[in-house]
Amino acid sequence: MINLMENDMAQANVQTGELYTLQLPSKHESITQLEALIEEVADKYQVAEDVFANMMTCLNEAVINAIIHGNKLNPDKKVFVNVEADPKRIIWTVTDEGAGFDYNNLADPTAADRLEELTGRGVFILKHLADQCIFNASGNEVELHFKI
Repeated sequence: MINLMENDMAQANVQTGELYTLQLPSKHESITQLEALIEEVADKYQVAEDVFANMMTCLNEAVINAIIHGNKLNPDKKVFVNVEADPKRIIWTVTDEGAGFDYNNLADPTAADRLEELTGRGVFILKHLADQCIFNASGNEVELHFKI
């Protein structure tokens, strides 16, 4: 029985992915490095244009939010971007050094009284464009899954 399980585990791990990581300073210019990484990963894994556009939109949103709202543009704080990629999916994790936020109690950006607002759509965008969007308990980390 043990040999069978070990064999199953070995087969399950045949398709290993690659890991990428970025440590970005909390400034708007960091988006350039993020976009370069998104393009590099998308090219390597031949990501379709629609998925690429969704990844670019979500990650720009997540990292800008981490820089502005999480780290409060503090140059001493970093935003960490980790990527786990394989031929079937790409998982992006964005973490800031801020206190986090309550992602369960956000105003609905599609409510009639909120349609004219210029902000407050970030989490809505992430949840609708990524295949899966998972926040950690404190709200200072988001994991975004994209099927490719």
